[in-house]
Amino acid sequence: MEIINLGYNNVVLKNRVVAILGLNSSPLKRLVDLARKENKLIDATSGRKTRSIILTDTGFIILSSLQPQRLAQRIREK
Repeated sequence: MEIINLGYNNVVLKNRVVAILGLNSSPLKRLVDLARKENKLIDATSGRKTRSIILTDTGFIILSSLQPQRLAQRIREK
């Protein structure tokens, strides 16, 4: 079981990640708002600025303060 370190003592299972996206468009911000209303949002930023969104195969959305490129690099490192 491989994990991805999201920083600040937060991890996600590598095989659950569907996509890693930057938070730079209105549709993605609406997706985050919808996930918040449906209680499917996990905030792993530890109070820092959100820089990426991780979509999982279970429908949860995880917010991270790391850049999408950095998360992708961590996936490739394993």
